[in-house]
Amino acid sequence: MLSHDAADADLEAMAATLEASGRYRVLRRVEPCPSVEPPPGTPTRRGLLLDLETTGLDPAQDEIIEWAMLPFTYGLDGTLYGVGDAFSRLRQPSRPIPPAVTELTGITDEMVAGQRVDPEEVAAFAAPAALVIAHNARFDRRFAERFWAGFAGKPWACSMEGVNWAAEGFEGTRLGYLAMRCGLFFGGHRAVHDCQATLAILARPLPRSNVTGLAALLDSARQASWRIWAVEAPFERKDRLKARGYRWNGEATERQPRAWYRDVAEAEQEAELTFLREEIYGRAVELPMQRITARDRYSERA
Repeated sequence: MLSHDAADADLEAMAATLEASGRYRVLRRVEPCPSVEPPPGTPTRRGLLLDLETTGLDPAQDEIIEWAMLPFTYGLDGTLYGVGDAFSRLRQPSRPIPPAVTELTGITDEMVAGQRVDPEEVAAFAAPAALVIAHNARFDRRFAERFWAGFAGKPWACSMEGVNWAAEGFEGTRLGYLAMRCGLFFGGHRAVHDCQATLAILARPLPRSNVTGLAALLDSARQASWRIWAVEAPFERKDRLKARGYRWNGEATERQPRAWYRDVAEAEQEAELTFLREEIYGRAVELPMQRITARDRYSERA
């Protein structure tokens, strides 16, 4: 009988033969990232991959039904050194889980019956993190902050938006697609699997820049950006704004006007204002702007 290592070697040899033929692409299951001891004197930080499954998209009305947090150690240059044990919990919501959510996630009312997540346990687990990463932080951060206020004081990064996947030759940003392009597969739409897959993707060198996805993400997270509000933009220019990457905020609040907006890097601020004056308004205009860093990016505060 072959040993486990020998059997793995045989399987890899078969996979290599298939790939060498040019007729097949082989996907490998996401496995836990191995731990590597950092060189002596290397400064490291603790990161946290976070993923939530919820009953819907509105943090004011919907509820978390599954928590996952995966701690890891990284160098300031984006090298992954170690991965800790995951925090994985189910949580019973106050109302039945919508059938569409069960179909997507596989999480049923029976699975979550009697299950709860202790905010103090979440706080203790997340407190040491220097950075929280989510694959769609615009979604996860708002739910997380409502559950434990300490998340509001953490820097956040989004592995979906914070890496220029298009510039690296990727045609999409969905986690399953990115994994496939990296030759990986995983059990999607369960929170801990999504965390493991995200970290495995970020640990790999990007195909064109040859830096790790984590290095690229850290670089973008460290950069401040400006949110520019195109208030009272002419209606007939809306398609031009959408093509430029502007989003529509349909509900005015004390901090956010009802208007189109876009986040741009600090170095691109003046160029974006010039575009708006020349191609949208056709005149000089003073627009509201907000400087955003990783501490408030993707938060309801922003």
